[in-house]
Amino acid sequence: MNPPDFSNKARHLADMAKVVIIGSGIGGLSTGIILARLGFEVTVVEKNRQPGGMMRSYVRQGVHCNVGLHYLGALDEGQVLRRCFDHLGITADLPLMRMGTDGPIDRYLFSDERLGIESFDVPAGFAAYESNLRTAFPTQQPQIDALMAMLRRSGSQFEQLDFLYSERPALSWFEQMEPLGAVFERLGCSPGLRAVFGLPSVLIGVPPAVCPQFYHTMALASYLFSAWRLTSNGAQMADVCAHRLASLGGQVRTDDAVVRIHTTDGGVQGVTLASGETLDADLVISTLHPKETLGLLPPESVKPSYRRRIEALQNTHGMTAVHALVPAAQHPAFAHNLFAIQTDACGDTSDLIYVQLRPSERPDQNLLSLITSGHEALWKPWQHTVSGRRGEEYLRAKTDFAHQLIGQAKKVTGPLGGVQLLDISTPLTIRDWTNSPNGSAYGVMRSTEQLLSSALLNRTSLRGLFLAGQSVMAPGILGTIIGSLATVQFIIGPERFQKEVRI
Repeated sequence: MNPPDFSNKARHLADMAKVVIIGSGIGGLSTGIILARLGFEVTVVEKNRQPGGMMRSYVRQGVHCNVGLHYLGALDEGQVLRRCFDHLGITADLPLMRMGTDGPIDRYLFSDERLGIESFDVPAGFAAYESNLRTAFPTQQPQIDALMAMLRRSGSQFEQLDFLYSERPALSWFEQMEPLGAVFERLGCSPGLRAVFGLPSVLIGVPPAVCPQFYHTMALASYLFSAWRLTSNGAQMADVCAHRLASLGGQVRTDDAVVRIHTTDGGVQGVTLASGETLDADLVISTLHPKETLGLLPPESVKPSYRRRIEALQNTHGMTAVHALVPAAQHPAFAHNLFAIQTDACGDTSDLIYVQLRPSERPDQNLLSLITSGHEALWKPWQHTVSGRRGEEYLRAKTDFAHQLIGQAKKVTGPLGGVQLLDISTPLTIRDWTNSPNGSAYGVMRSTEQLLSSALLNRTSLRGLFLAGQSVMAPGILGTIIGSLATVQFIIGPERFQKEVRI
């Protein structure tokens, strides 16, 4: 499949100064910091009381519960996320702990005997990962040869970030868009090898059967380069980013949502806030889901074909999370991530539980975090309610689900005593918090079935309106920041970007 030609008639808006950014997640804050460094006057508008979006942790009984920020990849000196953080100017203010120095980064536990494997440890480094694959799957040596060659080649290209400095940043990815499932079929991979190698695509919300090889590489390779945790919490990272923007002259307006984007003569003029205030702007950058952005525009301002394209985009599913305290003396924290994985006979993941057991703000209590799929059908009776007003039946349903999930987790953690539930979040929580359609955890699904319709979402047909956030290019902290960089490239043009934005 040939990529579409987007090279003609690109408007480079380097002379425009006043920018309003909708949303203060990592997409909005990183885009704002980059533009503020370039001399733009940046205002980030956030509907919630505090900035950060899904990057921000929240507090229950004095304990921080992380939402979307659990661990980070490629943060060692010179690696790709470290270079991004260095450009943003936030690295020195983030307390980081390296993972995989005395054990695995991730431990996969499988329940299906047909896979021929009960557990697999993901270590730090490509060589160690390859060695573990070869030990686990002795009859799959040629397949592992091919998979590792693909992973190293794509990882090296991704690490260079050369695609950001082309006229069409995302289109170089089309060369690596073969579905991972098709790669497995072509190579004749066993169900066990499929389950292990393919899991990172599931963790970004895309089944291997339709996950482009490049996105899988981004997810897996970044953690093999190096893996890290914040020793604090997501709220600190959100605040570090907001303070960095303020130090550059930008501002974050919280507790006031954008309710309308104003347009005239094919371009944007500014926005109106829920408070009634109007902010004039030369540029508006929305980090909301593209469908939500459409709802802020006058119906006549975009072509029906564009509206149909955006409305038809398929999204990733939501997630349900349980946070609880357990006695630290009985349940010591562990430095790796644990995944309890259910698969079918072919090695495709049907569900999983992501487990972290970490120190909390209470010295005698550790924080147990369990994240699983959205189980959207369970919460459907409350789909027309809003957070804080869903009623007692919803609370009981959440509590019952939490106890079931903890019971399942015990199969891999061992007995869990003294559990104190802190909080349970569902896709409805994410929907109301971040305006994500149906509580989608990773936004637009980066699948081979919608490559063209989801390509280059950074730009719109309206002069001065751009998109950023995890839906425009790739999910996660790294993918979202790369999307921010690509959006800035479209705004200022490749020549200025090449000179002034060196990552």
